[in-house]
Amino acid sequence: MKSFSYRILLPAAAPLLVLVIWQYAALKLENEVVLPTVPQVWRLFMHPNEDILRLGSMMQNLGMSTMRVLCGYFAGLALALPLGILMGHYKSVNRFMGALVEMLRPMPPLAWIPLILAWFGVASFATLFGIEEGEWYTFFNNIKFSMLIIIFIGAFFPILLNTVHGVSSVRTTLVDSARVLGASERDIFMKILLPAAAPSIVTGMRLGLGVAWMCLVAAEMMPGSISGIGYVITHAYTVARTDIVVAGMISIGAMGLAIDVAFRRFEEKCFAWQRLSR
Repeated sequence: MKSFSYRILLPAAAPLLVLVIWQYAALKLENEVVLPTVPQVWRLFMHPNEDILRLGSMMQNLGMSTMRVLCGYFAGLALALPLGILMGHYKSVNRFMGALVEMLRPMPPLAWIPLILAWFGVASFATLFGIEEGEWYTFFNNIKFSMLIIIFIGAFFPILLNTVHGVSSVRTTLVDSARVLGASERDIFMKILLPAAAPSIVTGMRLGLGVAWMCLVAAEMMPGSISGIGYVITHAYTVARTDIVVAGMISIGAMGLAIDVAFRRFEEKCFAWQRLSR
């Protein structure tokens, strides 16, 4: 009973308290444009496949947003992971790239929007693949390069910095011992650096995915966007449908929570030895 209360009831207490305060404030204000009631927003979740403002259903837009986030995120992962390993293991690479990384890292992804729009405009995967009509055109045209780059920037630096920290924290005696015993550089990377740095790398991947979702709304507010949760939120605001705005925000938060829980479960399962070493 105590375990159930600690694992289930305690985490649910804060969201339930927020719902109570929200409902109370909405009833006092009596202005659904300023703050809709909980049942108004709940009705949208009860009909996730219903067309919203002729922009498609909540599920369709959430699916498109998820596709964009994953494309930008995996692009950031593909670059940040090997670069982080090299920077963490080779001091010369760290010195070469360190100043540039620290100069670019404080720049918020939103600050890149004017420059990215000037470079890429509304070009999409449809432009890249030469698709000009049909159902596939609609799908690929919704994945704009400008959106993916904003998400890429958001995901890149948390993954990079955590990878550098994890690899640089590996004890040099392990690496030196492996070299003395005849291990190749590939063996050192695959059997020493990656396993030892894996907890930090996974943490960076989790943080990077969270930041990627944070950048999503801004990315979908850019010119050329015609779908996605961010676009629905923006359009709903212009027609004073605050209930849709709140539902969209909750959808993003729920998706981020689900992904974060999945990462945490993975960490608990694969890196249980960390807790034993503390």
